[in-house]
This record gives sequence, structure tokens and C-alpha cells, in this order.
Amino acid sequence: MAARAEAVTRRLDELLPPADGPRGRVVEAMRYSALSGGKRLRPFLVMESARLFGVDRDNALTCAAAVEMIHCYSLIHDDLPAMDDSDLRRGRATVHTAFDEATAILAGDGLLTEAFAVVADPRCHGDPAVRAELAAGLAAAAGAAGMVGGQMIDMAPERAAFDLEGITRLQRLKTGALITFSCEAGAILGRAPADRRAALRAYADDLGLAFQIVDDLLDCESTPEELGKPTGQDQALGKATFPGLLGAETARARARELIERACGRLAIFAEKPEILEQTARFVLERRF
Repeated sequence: MAARAEAVTRRLDELLPPADGPRGRVVEAMRYSALSGGKRLRPFLVMESARLFGVDRDNALTCAAAVEMIHCYSLIHDDLPAMDDSDLRRGRATVHTAFDEATAILAGDGLLTEAFAVVADPRCHGDPAVRAELAAGLAAAAGAAGMVGGQMIDMAPERAAFDLEGITRLQRLKTGALITFSCEAGAILGRAPADRRAALRAYADDLGLAFQIVDDLLDCESTPEELGKPTGQDQALGKATFPGLLGAETARARARELIERACGRLAIFAEKPEILEQTARFVLERRF
């Protein structure tokens, strides 16, 4: 994962070159966010799912970088004063703190837009139909039917009173949609059969929900120094979370069940995708 993360960072550096003149500030803010490290889980899933179908590594890496641009845009906007009002992300100042609020909004807009330019480029895939399918899938995962819709639900007044079904539906959109697309993207790049695509989609659905449960647990049990971002914000705002609804131990057991089920989804593949299984274990055991 570390090696893939470095490769993604290098590709992002290539795709987001510094700019001169007045617009240079927004490009600098885009680079500040995109090149700041992180787990790079979503691009890792793109590359690993693509590897199952023999996709050219350069194609997969380019698509992975586009997905990370979308993720970084979402982090910039999530951290804004109008949203979560956070001043720490990945162990350093958030974009609106390091620059200013207006520049942060534009930097998020820039990364969102640039991601679609990247998947539309032949460097992502030689077949225009594949590129079009990637763009459509990425838009669905990132838009009102996915991540943006989940963020809107997260901000709704009734969020505090959500039951388990409500919080699950919210997180499948806000967190899970982009994770699911990341796995399916490799299958799209590889023109995979429908049953293989469905298996990866189901794997990712379970993985994404487990990821959020663990995220909620870490938010309760870790420090800002350990996570590189503020902790306890949902609890302070009275928002419903998996540990809050289930208790920490039951929530952790639920995450384990989801990871076991996710790994079982991969049985359809003749050669077991061990790295995807290991990734699922990492999501369960991670401490950051």
C-alpha cells in the first residue's frame, strides 16, 4: 500500500503541475491537499481491482489518481467552516486554514473538475467507451446520489435521531459510494464480466461500511495526534454513530462480520485476490 501510495502521489504531481500568475495560488492549494499523503485507500483499490483483469498499470494509476482527486476535494469541502469546521487534516493545517476559505472552495472545485478531465484522457484508457463509463460511474459515486447526497444527509437536523438503518444508509452514500466505485473502476478498465463486477461491488459495499464503523470507533478511542485530524466532533454535536447506537464492542463485532463477508465475496475468482483480502483486514485493524 505504501508503494502504491507513492506512485499515486507522483502521478498527482505530474497531473497537477504548479502554475504561474494569479491562478497559481489555487493550484498550490490543490497540490497542498492532493500531495499531502494519507492512506490512499481508494486509489489502492482501483489498482488492485484492475490488476485482477490484467489492466495496464499506467492506465490504472491514472484512474486511481482521478479517484484520489475526488476524495481530496471532498476532504477540503468537509473541513470548511460551513461543514465540519476542522483545522487539522492528515496531521497538518486544513486547506482553508493554510490558505483562506475562498481559495479552499476553489481548490476543491478544481480537483473535482480535474478528475473528470483525467478519466476522459486516453492515458486513462484507449477505448472512449470505457472512459465514458468511468466518468459516468465516478459522477454517480461523487454526486447527489452518492457522496454529496450523503454529506447533505449528514448535515440534516434529523441526523441526530437516526437509527441503525438511517446511519447505515447515510454512510453507504457519504463514505461507501466512492469506495465501491474504486473497486468497480478496475473491472470497468478491464472490461470484466458482469459476475466479477458484481462480486467486487459487493465486496466494496461491505468494506466501505466496515471502514466507517472503524472510523467511528477511532474517533471515540484515539487522539487528534494519532489520527491527524480532530476527534470527537460527531459526539460533541450529538450525531448518531455506530458505537453510539450499538456500543463499542458490538460495533467492532459488526465490522468484523462485514469484513468476513467482504472476503467471502471474492470466492468467485479462480485465483484468490489475497491482497484485497489483506486490505480488508487492514481496514478492520487500522489505527489511523
